[in-house]
Formats: sequence, structure tokens, C-alpha cells
Amino acid sequence: MKASIYSLFVMSIMVLFLGSCKNEEYPKNPDGELTWITIDQAAELQNKDQKFYFVDVYTEWCGWCKKMDKSTFQDTEVIKYLDENYHVVKFDAEDKRAITWQDSEYLYKPGGRRGVNMLARELLNGRLSYPSFAVLDENRNPLKVIIGYKTPEQLLEDLKPLRTNS
Repeated sequence: MKASIYSLFVMSIMVLFLGSCKNEEYPKNPDGELTWITIDQAAELQNKDQKFYFVDVYTEWCGWCKKMDKSTFQDTEVIKYLDENYHVVKFDAEDKRAITWQDSEYLYKPGGRRGVNMLARELLNGRLSYPSFAVLDENRNPLKVIIGYKTPEQLLEDLKPLRTNS
């Protein structure tokens, strides 16, 4: 019994410690996969390395979003390029939480068959289509919105000119 209470205590301290490190850069995934971060993590990131932001705006019901996760985002060239140049962010357009982004609060708005978090509308310039990707500069200013399913080649073709023009 003492051992389990001690283990619970140690785990609680670790959780508190890790939670206090929220402004640190996120760890790299050693498995050669993309290390996705949440929109909340992206909002708090100090971005010491001055990377751009690649925000995958998706929904749980989007079949093409899932296809990209299994194909395009598994491609070694895409992984390497995004890892070197971007913070990769997953954002569910139907997130019902209030989200603070760039000193503004974005709320979920019910409507139609499903609602939308107004941050998705902001990131995508009002064009709600999935999958869609918001590309932001190092200061989180919008650069480009990419709409629709992309093969690895198509995605890299859309992204590479943005880094060379900065």
C-alpha cells in the first residue's frame, strides 16, 4: 500500500513538473514520424528556431483527412521537410473549447449538421473545407491556405516556395 501511494505521489510531481514546462520547444519523435502539436501548444510556443507553422485543419469525420494521415504525412520527404521548416499542428475544426490564439478568444459556434470553432474559420479565411492547411509565418501571421487532399509531391510543391520567399 505504501509503495502505491509513493508511486502516485511521484507521478503527481512529474505531471506538475512537465505541465510547468509549457513554453519549452516540443520533443522530436525518434520514430521518423511527424511530431504533431496541438493548437494550444502552438499558441504558447516560444518558437526560438523561427520555424513557420503548418496547421492541419481537419474533422474527425473527414475521410480525405484520414487518407492524408496514412499516406502523405507518412512520406519520408514530407516528414523531413516539415520537420526542418515547420511546427506541425493538428487542429480539429469542430473543437468545442474556447481557444486563445494571438490574444483573441475563439468559440465554438453550432450550426447546420455540425458546428465549427471560429478559429478554423479565421485560419482558413472563411473557407471551411477539409482537409485544409493554414500556413503561418514564424510570428503566426497567415501566409497561405491550402485546400484539399494533397499527394506528397503536391504538398511539397505548395510549401517549398513559401520558405524560399521569406
